[in-house]
Amino acid sequence: MVSTSLNSHPFSSPRIGIIGAGKVGSTLAQRIIEKNLADVVLLDIVEGMPQAIALDLTQARAVEGHDRQILGTNNYADLAGCDLVVITAGKPRTPGMNRNDLIETNATIVTRAVREAIAYCPNAMWIAVTNPLDVMTYCVWKTSQLPTQRVMGMAGVLDSARFQTFIALELGCSVSDVSALVLGSHGDTMVPLPRFSTVRGIPITELMDNETIERLVNRTRHGGAEVVKLMKTGGAYYAPASSVYLMIEAIVRDRSRYLPVTSYLQGEYGLNDIYLGVPCRLGAQGVESILELELTIAEREALHQSTESVRQGLEIVEKIMQIGF
Repeated sequence: MVSTSLNSHPFSSPRIGIIGAGKVGSTLAQRIIEKNLADVVLLDIVEGMPQAIALDLTQARAVEGHDRQILGTNNYADLAGCDLVVITAGKPRTPGMNRNDLIETNATIVTRAVREAIAYCPNAMWIAVTNPLDVMTYCVWKTSQLPTQRVMGMAGVLDSARFQTFIALELGCSVSDVSALVLGSHGDTMVPLPRFSTVRGIPITELMDNETIERLVNRTRHGGAEVVKLMKTGGAYYAPASSVYLMIEAIVRDRSRYLPVTSYLQGEYGLNDIYLGVPCRLGAQGVESILELELTIAEREALHQSTESVRQGLEIVEKIMQIGF
């Protein structure tokens, strides 16, 4: 029986599917069960790997003090009953690689995974984490044919968290006192908004000079690449896992959080038929509303420019999705 618990509140026993048991997927699974949020189905095509991770995390239950269930599997049928599915599967970046270099490979992986999964959990919501994220979120939506508010991507939370962290480090203050906002695509053309980023309500434009702010903006835009360069064999996974967990929690607990989410735009910000990071109200119904900020001309132009690489990627995705697997 397919669960429909996302249409009601409170949630009785939520079940989260994670496709891809790599660093992001496995770390996310650990976050979910150890915070006692939901049961987890961890799926991967590599035989034995998700089963081993699930067993390892299960053996830690006595120490961590929870009774959440985690199932490791290679079988898409085990996703039956999942209320929400997160897709992290795909090829990671390596040093010198742009996120868009992954489009063809990862669009094929994502399309196949969604087609397999949707038969077993047709009512689930979806969160895309695979890069290039804006393009892959669109790919999930087109393949699943679900309502747009039930398909979203994790990027704005991560990008804003990076900006928030860099601001706190620069000022030597608690990160809890900082609020930051980043819009646009999850890439080098993302749009950090200093005017909407504050420390206890004080805009950072009052606390830093323009040169410092621009340095932090640039570090935020290349925050993922900075990790990739140091890692050499992969990318970030702790911060991405924490970011997608925040989104899942907002949905499962119906918290009505205002978060920057990769969402489908139908006229908002003057953009149509595209998934892009914008502030949204996130709750039990998914993306329940999109908040359209009053941007300056420069901010609006930057947001529109950030769509250019996404549009190019969508042309590739459309061709891939037309191929029968």
